[in-house]
Amino acid sequence: MSATTVALEQPITIRKHLILGILLLSIIASIFWIDSRYPALLKKLHAAASVKVKGPLTFDTVLQENPQAALANRVGATFVNWLAANRVGMTFGFLFAAGVLSLLPSLHRTGSTNRYKNVFLGTLRGVPLAVCSNCVAPIGQGLYDSGSSQESALATMLTSPTLNVIVLALLFSLFPVQLALLKIGLTLALLFLVLPRLAASARRSPAIADASALSAEESWASAAMFTASRYLKSLWYLLRTSLPLMLLAALLGALCIQLLPHNWVPTHVTFLGILLVSVIGTFLPVPMAFDVFASYVALRSGVPAPYVAAMLCTLGAYSIYSFLVTGRSISWKTAASVYAAVCVTGIVAAIATAAFLHV
Repeated sequence: MSATTVALEQPITIRKHLILGILLLSIIASIFWIDSRYPALLKKLHAAASVKVKGPLTFDTVLQENPQAALANRVGATFVNWLAANRVGMTFGFLFAAGVLSLLPSLHRTGSTNRYKNVFLGTLRGVPLAVCSNCVAPIGQGLYDSGSSQESALATMLTSPTLNVIVLALLFSLFPVQLALLKIGLTLALLFLVLPRLAASARRSPAIADASALSAEESWASAAMFTASRYLKSLWYLLRTSLPLMLLAALLGALCIQLLPHNWVPTHVTFLGILLVSVIGTFLPVPMAFDVFASYVALRSGVPAPYVAAMLCTLGAYSIYSFLVTGRSISWKTAASVYAAVCVTGIVAAIATAAFLHV
């Protein structure tokens, strides 16, 4: 076969791989969004204030968490309940991330040098995903390892749990409009004022080889075999690098919440109290929309509004799992910087609520 023939065939075979890859991603996303995530979010939206929060880190429980039991038993129950609550979202996260990682390197596209544009594109990707800060972590890793910029991958991770349209509808239905606008404003500031400055210029090479091997393809069958092989390699890479971190994050989250006293939020507003709420809120790995309902329950229970504002801006935006995956795939400095930035949004929200808002 001549070089000219190969040059003519390669765009065709690459298109076959892209078509199959896009089809696979569409099937994975459609099943999750239509069968699970958006019906569940819409159900919560319709129930609104009557939604129950039964576990310290989950809406529902499969194991009863006895407050009088030994610490190990309580941590174990919370750990199991967390895995059960996140099983569908985490499955989607890994499957979708593998599709991203196997598909995007074939596009041979270089990211923009405009970091604000990259954040905007990452935001457009994150908003419809509708997965929590935990389940989106493998997707962020897949984006970055496939060649996306740091700021774009991080924007996707931060916007999926915070700026989804149904989550925003819940936010405005349960909280005073000024508090809802404060959360949105601080989230946008984090995205467009902080992320571009945090992201480094260095970029990691894709973890999965590029599409050069496609030049030997001659049929749809061979393209399908190549797509399946590459997808499985990507999935195995993500599972062996991020699944252990998921289990560690679940254990750390369960240990953290069980070590805290039942009413761990202070009753009097102090800067140290605000800092405590912001740090713990950023740490805890909670499910999608849990931050909105937990903050609403706290407000109705008489927790001071500044603490509620801090919870609303930190709980669910990031988590210990996001931190671990970001640290391993990008850098620990970046992971710590994002963690600190999310904490600062909680602190600013609390101070602004105390000073200017009458909630």
